[in-house]
Amino acid sequence: MRFKADLTLFFISMLWGSSFVFQRIVGQQGGIYFFNGLRFLLGALILLPFLRKQEIVSREQWVWMGLAGAILFVAAALQQAGIQFTTAGNAGFITILSVAIVPFVLLIGWGERPRPLAVVAVIMAGVGAFLLSTGGSFKFQKGDALELAGALFWAMHLVILGKFAARFAPIQFAAGQFLVAGILNLAVGLFFEQPQLSKDVVGAVIYTAIFSVGIGYTLQVWAQRYTPPTDAALILSLEAVFAMLTGWLFLSETLTTIQIAGCGLILGGVLLTQSQSGNSE
Repeated sequence: MRFKADLTLFFISMLWGSSFVFQRIVGQQGGIYFFNGLRFLLGALILLPFLRKQEIVSREQWVWMGLAGAILFVAAALQQAGIQFTTAGNAGFITILSVAIVPFVLLIGWGERPRPLAVVAVIMAGVGAFLLSTGGSFKFQKGDALELAGALFWAMHLVILGKFAARFAPIQFAAGQFLVAGILNLAVGLFFEQPQLSKDVVGAVIYTAIFSVGIGYTLQVWAQRYTPPTDAALILSLEAVFAMLTGWLFLSETLTTIQIAGCGLILGGVLLTQSQSGNSE
């Protein structure tokens, strides 16, 4: 089962990587809260037919769904806001730093010391993401601080799902966190934004709601029942690789030798975690 969960996380990284270009398009138009609100609520709506009416949501489940949704709201808002003021490469690199933050969240919050090989894998993935996203020439931009703050919340979201989502039905939990994140985004958007529903924004909302939110985040809830948070973060760091590959395939963007080396380091870090879990089923 662990192997299936890891493969699922690999698939999720593909979906999230391909969605990054749509977020960038909306970010250039200044969209943050209404964009996130619509895509999370649409993601929750997509899951409605799969919910079992007889399942009762306990008070404990509402607490953790609410917390996960609130963290998701902050993480997604910071990421989308940062994209407006920094390059796509910087945004991708800093977001993937959540891989390095997860072990510290576990250590501070739960006193869990990371495995030695996990530390090596995290370092490999972090350096690889830097080389892949920036080509080795990182330049600090206005939005980088927002992306770094967002990386902290992405790490917290990974840990919350790994620690508590396994107690509840995956689809129900996913729909609940989407609902909370969507409502919070729209509520903030009413005060700070004017709705923008251009063709590009509508297309981005639909694509990311179906693939990034509806499928990606829902599968993440299930997969993290079996994959530890640190290992899950490492596998999901492949999002940066697929974002670059998507740009190469559809936007004719090229990869330098340094960026290819970065891809190799990230893949090496992920394979290192798999060598530790090869006996898990």
